[in-house]
Amino acid sequence: MATDNLSFGEIHTPMYIIEEERLRQNLALISQVAKEAGVEVILAFKAFALWKTFPIFREYIHATTASSLYEARLAYEEFGNKAHTYSPAYTDYEIRDMAKMSSHLTFNSLSQYQRYHELARQENQGLSLGIRINPEYSEVGTALYNPCAPGTRFGITHDKLPEVLPSDIAGFHCHCHCESGSDVFERTLAHIETKFSRWFPQLKWINFGGGHLMTRRDYDIPRLIRMMREFRQRYPWLQVILEPGSAFGWQTGPLVAQVVDVVEDKGIRTAIVNVSFTCHMPDCLEMPYMPEIRGAEVLEGHDVCQTGEHVYRIGGNSCLSGDFMGFWRFGHELQIGENIIFEDMLHYTTVKTNMFNGISHPAIALLHLDGTLESLRTFRYEDYRDRMD
Repeated sequence: MATDNLSFGEIHTPMYIIEEERLRQNLALISQVAKEAGVEVILAFKAFALWKTFPIFREYIHATTASSLYEARLAYEEFGNKAHTYSPAYTDYEIRDMAKMSSHLTFNSLSQYQRYHELARQENQGLSLGIRINPEYSEVGTALYNPCAPGTRFGITHDKLPEVLPSDIAGFHCHCHCESGSDVFERTLAHIETKFSRWFPQLKWINFGGGHLMTRRDYDIPRLIRMMREFRQRYPWLQVILEPGSAFGWQTGPLVAQVVDVVEDKGIRTAIVNVSFTCHMPDCLEMPYMPEIRGAEVLEGHDVCQTGEHVYRIGGNSCLSGDFMGFWRFGHELQIGENIIFEDMLHYTTVKTNMFNGISHPAIALLHLDGTLESLRTFRYEDYRDRMD
């Protein structure tokens, strides 16, 4: 069906909407950056795994990254290529299948390498092995997302590496960014080179992980391209890989919900919607960050006793007491059934949703270039029930 992509007025039930035009814009930019910088940029499924859009992705990129058996299988079966795989810990009952479906396999620790490297190579003789390093430097401010925090379980510090790496180790993998700019990457790169460059002559590739938010409007792309070109001049034998997730899905579509009730307590008005922050927008509570609502003004640091006209807290439809956020000022009195459009709700959100409380799950649709809306997936009672089957 055709749709008005400003109000989505013909939509009356919750729906995630992927806008093909915006997705292609991101993909074209990322593809151009990869070409100019001379690096490979691959899709991280942990942030975006809507496989029915993979035919569009394959026009621009050629590989993906996985962190589990199911993600590796998604890469192999639906994207059509073996994955660049990293897991904090492989298991006896999954390592063989993961090795078969991977082109690259990175170990989080030397003990994991020692336990599984021979078995992995037996299953896939063309497999390229790597180890994850920890530069002990990160500018990620939220502890939940900081992989270099003291006591971290991620990666090997430079003082624990042997001077001569095992002969079948071909690469280093490092991840220490979260929706970061190229200035942060530049500072991080200096730490990585200081601590780990003496091992670079023993390697064939280096993967600088995710968190490179190159599709954000204020991201300094020329700086990233310059950095990568200079790095490659210093180490011309190294293949450089970046694996952002958010950058692909950034600003590619909203979550459309509807107002189902308005309640008030102690001067606070809460508009209850038919979606849930804890179920359908978990990063809003975990990160936390305040989502943008189309046509509304975010009121941060707001005195709830001075709410003013048309100011609402938004409440989710679960039984969790903390399933709310606020406040927003609207230009009018909210009406039951009115659409509330949460902007930029595709990356991470769609892969982290859950069915807590058995709340009806938003559908997923693709808004094509010609303005037609294609339903990709609707969810039923059986999807909730069969989780416990």
